[in-house]
Amino acid sequence: MPNTASDVLIVGAGPTGLTLACTLAQRGARVRIVDAASGPASGSRGKGLQPRTLELFDDLGIVDDTLAHGVFNLPMRYYDETGQSKDDRLQRSPRPDAPFIHSLITPQWRVEETLRHKLGQLGVRVEFGIELTGISQDADGVTAQLSGPAPMSIRIDWLVGCDGGKSSVRQLTGIAFLGETVETYRMLVGDVRVEGIDRDHWHIWKSAEGILALCPLPSTDAFQFQASIAPGQESETSLEVFQGIVDRRTGRHEIRLREPTWMSLWRANVRMVDRYRQGRVFLAGDAAHVHSPAGGQGMNTGIQDAYNLGWKLAAVHSGIGAALLDTYQQERLPIAAGVLGLSNEIMASVVAAGTILLRKDERTLQLDLNYRDSKLTREMRPMAEGVRAGDRAPDAPGLIGPNGSCRVFDLLRGPRATILGFGTHWQPVIGSLQGHIIVSKAAAGSPGHYTDSEGHAQTAYGDSSLYVVRPDNYIGMATLEPTSNPVVDYMNTFLIRKG
Repeated sequence: MPNTASDVLIVGAGPTGLTLACTLAQRGARVRIVDAASGPASGSRGKGLQPRTLELFDDLGIVDDTLAHGVFNLPMRYYDETGQSKDDRLQRSPRPDAPFIHSLITPQWRVEETLRHKLGQLGVRVEFGIELTGISQDADGVTAQLSGPAPMSIRIDWLVGCDGGKSSVRQLTGIAFLGETVETYRMLVGDVRVEGIDRDHWHIWKSAEGILALCPLPSTDAFQFQASIAPGQESETSLEVFQGIVDRRTGRHEIRLREPTWMSLWRANVRMVDRYRQGRVFLAGDAAHVHSPAGGQGMNTGIQDAYNLGWKLAAVHSGIGAALLDTYQQERLPIAAGVLGLSNEIMASVVAAGTILLRKDERTLQLDLNYRDSKLTREMRPMAEGVRAGDRAPDAPGLIGPNGSCRVFDLLRGPRATILGFGTHWQPVIGSLQGHIIVSKAAAGSPGHYTDSEGHAQTAYGDSSLYVVRPDNYIGMATLEPTSNPVVDYMNTFLIRKG
């Protein structure tokens, strides 16, 4: 008989799978996570976390550990073919609605390490050396065949493939991976120790032969090596080949590479699925979409897939109707398509310019991604301006409440939905439901009231609406109706456990 000790089986223990496992475990679901690799990955692979991902990590309670292993706004030092250099750094003004406004440079293996530690605190460990070999499903669940030290058959309610671009889950379910591999653009990448350059800059050389970049990896003594290679150029992943590229493209023989810990040949693989789900089997992250590394979008999009799916699976596990899961594909498939287009656009610019470009806009921050067209979204204000249902819930510092000063994100933090009412007139509506009243000037001693002392919350949200914020901190519903009916209906439909 199949083992039935878990509600959800996650295949793949990269950032996507680990985020999903943490999200589920935090919400009380029984989760098992396996990976075919013999142990944790050691290479940097991805190295940038976007602000929206950092906000999700704040919600999970791991943002401080993540920030401790990274650096914001690393200046880029560009070298031309004469060896002359020029420094560039993104300039973005602080925003009260967003605590993070720059990407965080940190190696992917550090992100995974932090997530594994959080998962362990939640009572779950990654099972390495276990491969998925078969899937069968019916109306009541999924039977998965696993190989490893002790091959077994397990029975679960749901299975999620977070196992990368070569996903066995995707292949076993027969979901097509549409797109192409562009052989005309390839890159050698790896983690190496470097002597002869400083660690205070991301160093980038432009030459007739191609691009070379050496980026220091925070919290390590290594650099990430990146070098574009044209068709016909040597593509062997060896220290000798990497050193030769450095010698030719920099013209500086004092720069010496040593002790590589990870080396790979990257090809421009641009693909995505046409659906995120086959019955009780879901895909997330690179199993569903693969991007160029330009713009640092891939790992972040996968993490956000996981956060979107995680709270919904947990809600269904606790009694919400399973139709909620249909919104995962509806919400995330358009996002993945848009991000894929953005990555392609940035990569085309890099190829045309012959160097890595520092983006001056904020499209890559992923703060403006929204679910306004989702079936989960109820915008009930006919003339709404500014933030709308479906948008990311903005932050705002300067709230003064029963326990002192805080931010809006402090009120949203944790695995639940949150009601925010702007103005004391919402007190009867919120009633016994968990919620918060934010006012421009609260009466002394009013319980559950927060004074918007600096006006940032009013700027972000207005001063008269009521919002229901989903567990993933997107606004699910916005209303001006001065009764509890729309709130109760929305909560009962999507967010409150039945029975």
